[in-house]
Amino acid sequence: MSKSTFFTGQPILTQLLKYVDRSTIKGLTKSGGHDRYYKSFDTYTHLVTMLYCALQKCTSSREVVSGMKACHHKLIHLGIKKSPARSTLCDANKKRSSEIFGDIYRILHSNFRHLLPDSRSCKKSKLFIADSSTITLFQQILKGTGMKNANGKRKGGIKVHTLMSAHEDVAVKIDFTSARANDMAFLQQIHLSKGSFIVFDKGYIDYSQYQRLSNEGVFFVTRQRKSADYDQVNDKSLKNESVQQGVLRDEHIILGTRTHAKKIRLKSRLVTFFDQEKGRTFQFLTNNFELPPEQIANLYKERWQIEVLFKRVKQNFPLKYFLGDNENAIKIQIWCAFIADLLIKIVQAQLKKRWAFSNLRSIIRIHLMSYIDLVKFLNNPDLLKPQTANPQLQIEGFEINFKT
Repeated sequence: MSKSTFFTGQPILTQLLKYVDRSTIKGLTKSGGHDRYYKSFDTYTHLVTMLYCALQKCTSSREVVSGMKACHHKLIHLGIKKSPARSTLCDANKKRSSEIFGDIYRILHSNFRHLLPDSRSCKKSKLFIADSSTITLFQQILKGTGMKNANGKRKGGIKVHTLMSAHEDVAVKIDFTSARANDMAFLQQIHLSKGSFIVFDKGYIDYSQYQRLSNEGVFFVTRQRKSADYDQVNDKSLKNESVQQGVLRDEHIILGTRTHAKKIRLKSRLVTFFDQEKGRTFQFLTNNFELPPEQIANLYKERWQIEVLFKRVKQNFPLKYFLGDNENAIKIQIWCAFIADLLIKIVQAQLKKRWAFSNLRSIIRIHLMSYIDLVKFLNNPDLLKPQTANPQLQIEGFEINFKT
């Protein structure tokens, strides 16, 4: 039998963590004092433990600890001499600041974002999408939304505010608030380069931020509220191509009222569009006056991409059961889910063979601690198929031939 060149000297988890610069993490922890009072369970070990939890879809700290103890001899490749105790993990999730994991995500994205662009989305290189997703919690840790239950108790909820790059298909900025918080505060934190486009829904309506984006040379596309006040400047004539694609009106307007406290008067554009598939009429608001009106409507349709991102993260990583009953532990687990998502997207971008994200994530979970060359296997999965056995068997000097 020929010697196999398929196996490697490191588990798949180690191969994924090669993208994480350990020296950078040491610098961050030293400047922020995140490893104070911890002898062996440093930030890097904490990160490895939480990534193991995310990639194995563990639903409790006991599953994480027992799973890592079972493969303790394989953790040496990661520089971990001792698998963590359950009390140590829970204590670190409560006391070590979640901001260090946010810094790790941002550095990881900055170092490998050049690998992420998809050739099919080259037209989206300056398109960004902002939205939020609420994760319901098991108890009143953060203020939730909706009515109370029949027993009078209300569950908590955390809102994940996200800005994603449509070109890279990953989050570029993340913030957390209680589920009851308004979305408009997140818009104030977004600063993009001149000429960029940002798409968001009606939950981010703030005329002062619209004016700021316009002053910075950033174009926004959003939905117009039915009750919004504005003054019409003119009504542009439409081309036949625009009318055929569903454009009903293209107006130049001025947002704001003279009685408003800040007296904002912002020149904008209002495109009325009829969606033939849904049978509904939409009004899109933008500060771009150059693009054809049908392209403005198509830009807003790209907003669905961030819903796919939220669905991908929620379905593929454990965000229904949390390892801690405190706000810091919940944020750490969410950050590590996004880090795991980013690591898989980096691997996916380098593969020659096309893989669906869910299939790729399942393969990694099954073989997480196996000594398999991840990229080599994913490019040629047939390498795992056993070789065809010789139909001729030899038992105690007798030859037995099987007819095929």
